Amino acid sequence: MTSLSQPFVQLQDVHLTLPSRAGPVDILRGVDLEISQGEALGVVGPSGSGKTTLLMVLAGLEQANSGLVSVAGNDLGPLDEDALALFRRDNIGIVFQAFHLIPTMTALENVAIPLEFKGDRKAFSKAEDRLDRVGLGHRLQHYPGQLSGGEQQRVAIARALAAGAKLILADEPTGNLDHETGQQIIDLLFSLRGEDGTTLMLVTHDQDLAKRCGRVASVADGRIVSGGMANR
Repeated sequence: MTSLSQPFVQLQDVHLTLPSRAGPVDILRGVDLEISQGEALGVVGPSGSGKTTLLMVLAGLEQANSGLVSVAGNDLGPLDEDALALFRRDNIGIVFQAFHLIPTMTALENVAIPLEFKGDRKAFSKAEDRLDRVGLGHRLQHYPGQLSGGEQQRVAIARALAAGAKLILADEPTGNLDHETGQQIIDLLFSLRGEDGTTLMLVTHDQDLAKRCGRVASVADGRIVSGGMANR
């Protein structure tokens, strides 16, 4: 649990270098970032600037080579893969551009997954409630292939929020949707995270969408060049 004086998300001088066929590539080059609990942060920047990698580091899906990465009072640096998996289970919800639903599972089963991972005996009733909240109570037994893109993203949002995630990481959540459907999805995402008081980091190419957040951070060449510090 973070204290009132400690940022909910804190990155200090974070560096990440990844191998490639051409040799090591510096992806993050000294990132400093703070996000307060309950805040919504928009992250913008050109392709290849490090936005998605930054999200992956916060989720514990990539580990920084150096620097501090702290989320909800958890220092991710010393954690092994098992500990990182438990950290994600208890703290993180991710909404991807490509939905990433399991095609052989119904909407209800997809949303129940994170709850089942936590050993929740009411996983399916809670999953049904979450799908009701995103307007899909009538689609519980439908498979992803039977749902529209907007409906699939609603399922993905329900899944991200189902287990009480403290931080939602949304990576271009409207990228595969038409403008009108995308607006509906963003309205839903902001409404739900407002009701739950969830912290949100929204990665997007859309400046107008980013401005719906309380603050916008700009990423360029592996660094945050503006908007990285929380107002505390």
